[in-house]
Amino acid sequence: MSTIALGGGCHWCTEAIFHALKGVDLVQQGWVSSFEEAESFSEAVVVHFDPELIPLEILIEIHLLTHNATSMHSMRKKYRSAIYTYSEQQAEEVNTILKQKATLFSKKIITKVYPFQAFKSNEERYLNYYEKNKSKPFCKTYITPKLQLLLQSHKRYLQEDSKAI
Repeated sequence: MSTIALGGGCHWCTEAIFHALKGVDLVQQGWVSSFEEAESFSEAVVVHFDPELIPLEILIEIHLLTHNATSMHSMRKKYRSAIYTYSEQQAEEVNTILKQKATLFSKKIITKVYPFQAFKSNEERYLNYYEKNKSKPFCKTYITPKLQLLLQSHKRYLQEDSKAI
C-alpha cells in the first residue's frame, strides 16, 4: 500500500470521491498540516491505495478534476488545494504529474505539494458522511455531481457498487 494526503475542498466531498475508487483501501477524513505556510490544519483526506490497481497519476488527476484546482478563492486557508507527500521521491513524482496534468485546464493549477506533517481525524458522526446522508441537500448539490463526473470520466477505476450513484 501507498499513502498520499489530498486537500482541496470539503473533506466530505473528497472522502466520498476516493471511497468510490478501486484500489483505495482506506480514506481517513479530517485535517492535514505541513510546515511553514501550510502548518495550519486544512480539510483533507489521507488515502491508502494500491498503486497496482490505481496509479498515483490517476489519483492526482481525479483530485484535480473534482475540486477547484485553479482558483485562489477566499476559503483557501480552510480548503487548501494541496497534495501532501510522504517522501522526497513521492514529492518529485507528484510535481512531475502536476506538470503533465496542467494541459487538462485552461487556467494555471494552484495546487501545491507539501510534505505531510500531521493528521487529525474528524468526529465519528462526520466520517463516511456521504454514505450516511446521500439524500441531504448538501450531498445532492455538491457530492453526487462529482461522483457522476467520475462515472463519466474514470468509470474503469470505480468500484462496482459505485456505479449506482
